[in-house]
Amino acid sequence: MRKHLFVVLIITLASYSNAQQPHVNKTDSTKTVQDSIKRAAFIKNIGNGYLPFNYFNLDLKYLVKFNQYEGFRSGLGGITNDRFSERYRIDGYLVYGFKDKALKYKIGGGFRVNEASDTWINLTYVDDLQETGSSKFLTDKRFFTFFEPRLLNIDLFHRHITKSISLQHKFSNHLLSETQLAVSKIDPTYSYNFLINNNSFSSYDLSTSKVSLQWSPFSSFAETNGKLIETKDGYPKFTLQYTKAYKSVFGSDFNFSKINFRTIQQFEHKNSSITRLALVAGIAGGNTPITHLYHAYPNNIRKETILQRFSVAGLNSFETMYFNEFFSDKFSTLQVKHTFKPFNISNRFKPQLVLISRYAIGDMNNIDRHQGIQFNTLDKLYSESGFEINKLIFGFGLSFAYRYGGYHLPNFEDNLAFKFTFNISL
Repeated sequence: MRKHLFVVLIITLASYSNAQQPHVNKTDSTKTVQDSIKRAAFIKNIGNGYLPFNYFNLDLKYLVKFNQYEGFRSGLGGITNDRFSERYRIDGYLVYGFKDKALKYKIGGGFRVNEASDTWINLTYVDDLQETGSSKFLTDKRFFTFFEPRLLNIDLFHRHITKSISLQHKFSNHLLSETQLAVSKIDPTYSYNFLINNNSFSSYDLSTSKVSLQWSPFSSFAETNGKLIETKDGYPKFTLQYTKAYKSVFGSDFNFSKINFRTIQQFEHKNSSITRLALVAGIAGGNTPITHLYHAYPNNIRKETILQRFSVAGLNSFETMYFNEFFSDKFSTLQVKHTFKPFNISNRFKPQLVLISRYAIGDMNNIDRHQGIQFNTLDKLYSESGFEINKLIFGFGLSFAYRYGGYHLPNFEDNLAFKFTFNISL
């Protein structure tokens, strides 16, 4: 009898316990998952520099910037999102430079031709500034930082009005391509004349075509929520771009060609340290004006003392190389970074040591064609080495670099660069 009473008591208690458990509604569970996905998408958008709205993503990189020519540069820009359309997109921006007192803008759009190969045709009209000697790969992914360190001290820009049409096409998950046809009016903002066959050009028109390929053979991909996501950022990566300018096509003034190449290799060690190597090379042939030649990403301003030159270190720039010091029609750079495992001093204080060495070499033919601007060539090996201590406080750290080798300067202080770094991730 006692045994039966005990069994009845257990059953009663179990029933009471189950009655006290909260009722799990499938609708509530689904809503929780959806909210989690929305939060993840929101954080990803912010990390890429976008503030998402219903049909439009505000581009944060146009809000505030600063450089030596424009001073403060501020405006608005953005791009339509998938809620607007998965087949069509519109993007653009409008900014104003408070020092040069000029508006700059872009208006563009695209439509998808094929979903499987992610093939898009894009049309753009741009009236803006571009740094002289800079080179960009069409296939580069969007990269956003809260501010761009090198931009603060750049003063050599050329204005361009460019109309372009481009075709994006994915041959495979590992091989991306983009082809662009463009017509541009180029007007340097500094005193410059390009001498060709006894003709002098202070501004000029260019008609160009570009073909860019990016190959990531060791990356891995997976489909998540109907979208292809890169699950493993594999190395090495290779990027190749060919540019051709056509004389007398749509009024183009010059005929030249350029080949740019970049490869990045990264080794992850067992002790959680990382070694990263980046090789960049370029060669230009024909009648190439200085606006479309190469610098080696310098990031040092011409001031007398180290403290006067104290600024922000870039991510892939030569910290001891002065702005506008070197230009080349053929060049190559090698950067080696070894990032140690963060020092686990406390939960919130984990500084990280990075050792860095950078090398550059180049040359230029027909230097006398470029009038009104003085510069050197990189026919001797340029070398600098140093270190960074990152994430000391609120994402800020310190950087130190020393210039040596073929371009070592007589004054010891002129070879030193002491700056702060800024690293933050969402």
